[in-house]
Amino acid sequence: MKLFTPECWTDYELIDSGGLEKLERFGKFILARPEPQAVWSKSLQGEEWEKMFHARYKRTRGIDPAKRENSEKGEWIRKKTMPDRWKIGYSYREMQLQFRLGLTSFGHIGVFPEQAVNWNYIYDFLSQSSKFKVQNHNSNLKSDNPSTRTLATSPPHYLTSSPAKVLNLFAYTGGASLAARAAGADVVHVDSVKPVVTWAREMMEASGLNDIRWVVEDALKFVQREVKRGNRYDGIILDPPAYGRGPEGEKWILQDSIDEMIALCHQLLNPEHSFFVLSLYSMGFSSLISESLVRSHFGELPEIETGELYFADRANRKLPLGTVLRFTR
Repeated sequence: MKLFTPECWTDYELIDSGGLEKLERFGKFILARPEPQAVWSKSLQGEEWEKMFHARYKRTRGIDPAKRENSEKGEWIRKKTMPDRWKIGYSYREMQLQFRLGLTSFGHIGVFPEQAVNWNYIYDFLSQSSKFKVQNHNSNLKSDNPSTRTLATSPPHYLTSSPAKVLNLFAYTGGASLAARAAGADVVHVDSVKPVVTWAREMMEASGLNDIRWVVEDALKFVQREVKRGNRYDGIILDPPAYGRGPEGEKWILQDSIDEMIALCHQLLNPEHSFFVLSLYSMGFSSLISESLVRSHFGELPEIETGELYFADRANRKLPLGTVLRFTR
């Protein structure tokens, strides 16, 4: 098992953690949010937190944040300087992403920063694989200097004889979708919540990208249908919640449905020159469980990686933020 933490963020920082909360900087703004795994004491005093944050989220129901459902409700206590919306950027090699953030009633803001380790992994595989070698003749970058790059007014156009096909399930606002598209892949983005998909489209446009296919549907139903159609993908990305609802009220419970989902993904994933990424944020699911699930359907995989995602705060306490399993073949 490995430990994975993003190393390319300049617009995100975990400042402090403890007392079942975390204090985070997103660009110019600092937020305090619930974090059930931060069971230790804060390194900063409560008065220091009060002075630092621009907004603090308070839950009105005692629901585990890993459920990621619209039924999670709470309220933001905001200072006058805190806007409803703002943007941050993420840079890695030639990938330049822009995220439009906002304060939602269920505590999320539009990005999970720990997932950047997977964005880099996806981008590297697709951009470095000889099968999907891409020449970008109209880059969304105006400068070769990472510190001075700006978005161009026109979207990028890719020239490749065989673009990769990538499926992102439970895709939320689509950081992984953007990473795959930035590397030249044809991307199918599946999420059950229409406003979230609209939000993801805004992220795509802000990043100077285009032509992601948006699907508002229950992820399990979509995958079942894709298997019947005989479709195949060169990459599959999964970040399922512990609990969720489809657009027609379909119920997703992780422990009940994840085995079927992995079995179907095995049928959809090309047997060669492909990648698979599975992230889980559920305190009942360890990386060992993820590995056993995947090996039960995919068999032995020589390049499999498993581990925990984390950020360290300024006191160097490592806050676990889910597990990840990934492989290429």
